[in-house]
Amino acid sequence: MEFEMAAKPLHTSPLRTRIYVDGYNFYYGCLKGTPFKWLDLMVLFERWVLPSAATGSGSRSSQLLPLAINYFTADILEKAARAPDSVSSQSRYHTALKKLYPDRIKCIKGYYSLIESKAKIVDAEEPAKWPRDCQEILVWKLEEKQSDVSLALQAYHDAITGAVDQVVIVTNDTDIAPALEMIRCHTQATIGLIVPTRDGQRIPNAELENRAHWVRTHITEEELRNSQLPRVIAGKRPAVKPESWYARPDLLERVLALATPIRGGRGRAFKWMETPNSHLGNFAPIDLVETEEGARQVLAYIAAYLADHNAAEL
Repeated sequence: MEFEMAAKPLHTSPLRTRIYVDGYNFYYGCLKGTPFKWLDLMVLFERWVLPSAATGSGSRSSQLLPLAINYFTADILEKAARAPDSVSSQSRYHTALKKLYPDRIKCIKGYYSLIESKAKIVDAEEPAKWPRDCQEILVWKLEEKQSDVSLALQAYHDAITGAVDQVVIVTNDTDIAPALEMIRCHTQATIGLIVPTRDGQRIPNAELENRAHWVRTHITEEELRNSQLPRVIAGKRPAVKPESWYARPDLLERVLALATPIRGGRGRAFKWMETPNSHLGNFAPIDLVETEEGARQVLAYIAAYLADHNAAEL
């Protein structure tokens, strides 16, 4: 009589997953200079990124834990900010995430250090001259502190304690490499790496890639566009998307200046702009004002309406 050994059961339950986002790296890789800063991190990763990522664990899918995303960031220093509203805009964004996802997204904050520091400048006449022989000048040195360390410690803690089956790291910063090595050597956790860049604009860092079980090399602009927060997050003190975060704030303001008195308030004007309009090919005016041509269409429609209706309701 022959006996057959029972096949070893395969793990088919989803991988308990948590995502660790390097906010500084993510901003400069995916968001700087784009109209996508009012980003819904939960939608981006849960609906778009994770379902399309190969986990490297056979057929096991990913299941985000209740506290799904750890977002490591730091408050902008006003004296180093590039725009007058940078501090308030970032604060609005952090507030929006907390209001909408109080139990799913956790903001862990480091801080910025701004100090005077000496630096060597490249000699324009002799670019190959060694730094030690170059002129020294005094510069402002801005650095984000603690975020990388906090991310590394939190990811390792979650993996070593068995709180997760999978850590997904969103960064391209090699400072995280030692933590990935520790997780790989001392835990059973799967390591996923998402390089925060749009459509493959940055090559994955080899030190990180070699330690990960799977890598997603970029996040698409379409995914960012489809993962935007509502303009207003309701609450006792609503969080409202900064107008400077739209694609063309100048065009937006021109349209709002005409639409606001007609609609009887800026909030109502925004509501009209967010509604598809049959006179504009069923496009919402807010989408059209991302370009000069689109804004001309909206402004022409408003001008024609005013001429025909004497500033009645749009």
